[in-house]
Amino acid sequence: MIRDFQVSIPQADLDDLRDRLRRTRWGTEIPGQGWSRGVPVDYLKRVAAYWADGFDWRAMEARLNELPQFVTEIDGQDIHFAHIRSADPDAVPLLLAHDWPASYVVFLPIVELLSEHFHLVIPNVPGVAFSGPLTEAGWNTGRISAAFLELMDRLGYPRFGVQGQGGGAWYAVEMGRLAPERVIGAHVNGYVTFPSDDPADFAGLTEDEQARLARLQHFRDDMMGFNVQQSTRPQTLAHGLHDSPTGQLAWIAEKFKEWTDPAAELPEDAVGLDLLLANVSLYWFTGTAGSSANLYFENAHDPGAWAPKPASSVPLGVALAKKTDITIRRYAERNAPVVHWSELEEGGNFLPAEQPEAFAADVRAFFAGLGR
Repeated sequence: MIRDFQVSIPQADLDDLRDRLRRTRWGTEIPGQGWSRGVPVDYLKRVAAYWADGFDWRAMEARLNELPQFVTEIDGQDIHFAHIRSADPDAVPLLLAHDWPASYVVFLPIVELLSEHFHLVIPNVPGVAFSGPLTEAGWNTGRISAAFLELMDRLGYPRFGVQGQGGGAWYAVEMGRLAPERVIGAHVNGYVTFPSDDPADFAGLTEDEQARLARLQHFRDDMMGFNVQQSTRPQTLAHGLHDSPTGQLAWIAEKFKEWTDPAAELPEDAVGLDLLLANVSLYWFTGTAGSSANLYFENAHDPGAWAPKPASSVPLGVALAKKTDITIRRYAERNAPVVHWSELEEGGNFLPAEQPEAFAADVRAFFAGLGR
């Protein structure tokens, strides 16, 4: 059964959030370190103050409620999604899958740009925002991908496309692997690819590809703290993030700082402060810091997550943000046949929110080249 849904946060929850923000117990920091050791205190104070006394949640709530939204239970878990039907009855159905620590709000800037050509289905990943908290263990990439396939079936879409942003790219590719007869094509951005142990994987790489490998190594050496914590002890982390909105804000804002276009000095320079806070607010109001962290735990403890898999036969389109992404084409082609490859000068991991026009144009170009 599919149920209608509207975002409606109780006023008591809003009042509690603002009270907690105003009573934050601020820590100290070593002067002069900037962002090198994490989110600076002065930055966090400023954004927390705006969240408490400047950010208009009700206006954002109204904007979200302009989208037709629904909830359905799949495999024991409520899945929340927006479903925007195109005025063109022959439009291609397209599921959009977000990354952590994003939510369906990162796709808000592209709804109008894509809804002329696509019937859009924009779920929150199980465990995130209104698709959470999780009710049981086991929600790994394969299970989430299967749930999204079931969602499209319930909506009456026997054939459709998928777009995956960041970690959502893994769902997009896996959906094609699970149901190649149903998935027209998978378009991805922020796609994480890895070399194998074979030395041949490193032979003949271009200068740009070598730079992407160096970026991957830097990530593994200096930016993996969040991943280690969420992959090993997500519940311990959850207590702090669930109790402190300032802590939740810092945990997410850091990723938006590090994963967006480096030309953006601050996270809000890349995606806008209100969109950033809308995203953080969804995690806070729904209490899904812990269940979203558990998604990392599930994949880290899934014996099949990193095992070799057969390649998908579904065409793959890659939009590469040249300043931030680590995607290497020959590694991506082990997973699916790459038929579309774009290199974008601007933007980062959250491309739908950072560069909506370029993102939408690339999605349209990829699917236009596939036919039905």
